[in-house]
Amino acid sequence: MSGPVQNLVISLGAMQLARRIPFDDPAVLTYVRIGYVAVQVVVLLTYYFVSLQIKKTNDLTVLKYVEPAAPMSGADPKLVTTTVKDYDLAQASSGLKGVYTGVAMMAFMHFYMKFTQPLFIQSLMGLKGLYDSKIVQVVLLGKKEERPFKVASMFGAATGPQTDAAAIAEAEKRVGKKDD
Repeated sequence: MSGPVQNLVISLGAMQLARRIPFDDPAVLTYVRIGYVAVQVVVLLTYYFVSLQIKKTNDLTVLKYVEPAAPMSGADPKLVTTTVKDYDLAQASSGLKGVYTGVAMMAFMHFYMKFTQPLFIQSLMGLKGLYDSKIVQVVLLGKKEERPFKVASMFGAATGPQTDAAAIAEAEKRVGKKDD
């Protein structure tokens, strides 16, 4: 089962489970809040640890790939030349930004709009997202994954940057023409 489908199944299951939790009980609500905060702290600390491990490893292998243009933008694909260390740090930073965005949205939904069920659901999804993170899998779990990471779509096909020599050579030609 692909990642997005698993997320959907977990979300739907968590919603059904959350219906049975008495959120109107202040003690239960306090425990759910503590659980949510604890999960977010674990996720943040994990990404921080991953960043430290990436810096410690200091892999300066050159990484070249062609990043596809945004759909319907009319722009050309962009050639990216970086190192494995910088790429991995960017992936960890992206994960951190996702956590910060989720916490901000959850704070708005919980404190301003008074929604309580999403706290429980996002606690589970935070752990699932951490486990699904490619950079966490590579650095902490030792999974061998080729960089740049491919992204699985809803239907199982992996999409992402092109790493073949022909695509890189064509992008380098485009860059050379723009400089002239």
